[in-house]
Amino acid sequence: MFKDQPAVGTENNRGDAGDSALNGEGSTINPDLIRREGFASEAEYRAYFATLGRDVSATAEEYVEEPVRIAEKHVLESRLQELRWELENLQARLHVIRRQAATVVTENVRWADSSAHAQLGDQPWLKLAGAMAGAFVITRGLRRLPWGTVATTALPLAVAAMNRKFARR
Repeated sequence: MFKDQPAVGTENNRGDAGDSALNGEGSTINPDLIRREGFASEAEYRAYFATLGRDVSATAEEYVEEPVRIAEKHVLESRLQELRWELENLQARLHVIRRQAATVVTENVRWADSSAHAQLGDQPWLKLAGAMAGAFVITRGLRRLPWGTVATTALPLAVAAMNRKFARR
């Protein structure tokens, strides 16, 4: 900012914008020493700080303390907190997936039941169980037949029937 321009926020031309900007330090600081405008030269800047009683030659690095080092424990604790949050998130997602899977299973069972009722009428599962029991009994009976003897006897009869059919043509 330039010397002839007023500072932003000044309410009057004395330069005291109010004590609220000073955070309660208005009673201990002389308002005539508070400048709201820039300096015309380096000499004026040094003179202003001399009136305040501060050393201008001190660099900013002298006032800044040693950088705060984050302890390894704090890094591990923050990482642990992140992992806990991620675990909670994954558990919530897994809960949603389980609920959706249960819904899919119940809907499939409902569909299969309604499909069986549509195809087989009342008591479809009893009818299906009867058909499976019948297939089991028939299969057991067919396994006990002497297929070698049956094939040996039936093969010449089948060949003779085919020869007669071709001879008519």
